[in-house]
Amino acid sequence: DSMAQGRGIKCSQCTKALKRLKKLAGDDPDEAAVAAALQKGCRLLGRVVGKVCQQLVNKYQDQITEGLQNGDMPRDICSAMGFCRS
Repeated sequence: DSMAQGRGIKCSQCTKALKRLKKLAGDDPDEAAVAAALQKGCRLLGRVVGKVCQQLVNKYQDQITEGLQNGDMPRDICSAMGFCRS
């Protein structure tokens, strides 16, 4: 159904964005490193995904920061935010 399909697209965009952010933030990021990665990462993703990325950041920055600092997998962070089915 289209709802699940929409979620699948959001899931893949979320996962793609978080993989990029994880790479930018480094292996053991502090809060400043994550914040810098969030700013830079969304710009690098292009206009469409970048816009989704910025919305994610605005809404879920604490969750994303915590997830990246805990070393969670991008898909797990996206699942926790409700974009992917776990």
